[in-house]
Amino acid sequence: MVKLTKIYTRTGDEGMTGLSDFSRARKTDPRIEAYADVDEANSAIGVAVALAKDEFDTETLNLLVRIQNDLFDLGADLSNPLNEHYEYDPIRIEEAWIVDLENSIDKYNAGLEKLDSFILPGGSGLAAGLHLARTVVRRAERATWHAIEAYGTEPAKKGQPNGGINVAAAKYLNRLSDLLFVLARYANVKHGGDVKWVPSKSRSRG
Repeated sequence: MVKLTKIYTRTGDEGMTGLSDFSRARKTDPRIEAYADVDEANSAIGVAVALAKDEFDTETLNLLVRIQNDLFDLGADLSNPLNEHYEYDPIRIEEAWIVDLENSIDKYNAGLEKLDSFILPGGSGLAAGLHLARTVVRRAERATWHAIEAYGTEPAKKGQPNGGINVAAAKYLNRLSDLLFVLARYANVKHGGDVKWVPSKSRSRG
């Protein structure tokens, strides 16, 4: 159990922060930016969950809360460089979690009308919140790939710093953004359906 007894520590006042393996990194490090974006994505989903309490059934709400917990695990994964040996078993995103997201995508998408246009990120407040969360997750995915480009996907050899990144984390974020897109459409079903993009040649500017 994590116990937080003090909120500020002053240990980051020189632009450094601690990783989960107790090494230090610049706050501008790609690894830090990746899990910071994951934290922001989690917060955006939290807003959507608050909006969803009168809109979604219990099963769908539980799915979103499970995803929030997954994202906390994913942040822990990104903050712990891959290594050949660990003192304690690290938290890692697993392929089975990605399959779970794909199954949820298929389940919710099956009941939606086929898309015949691009859609705008709007409609109900819940749908707009889910679309916002989707775009933040996409940014987190890009940041994770940036970290992978910087550090690779291989564990550090004994005594070497800067182990790689678990590529399953990037895959999870990719599928999650797809699921949030589908759930945003699902949220709009009872509010008139998708808000479709109208190209400039077909819309009035008046």
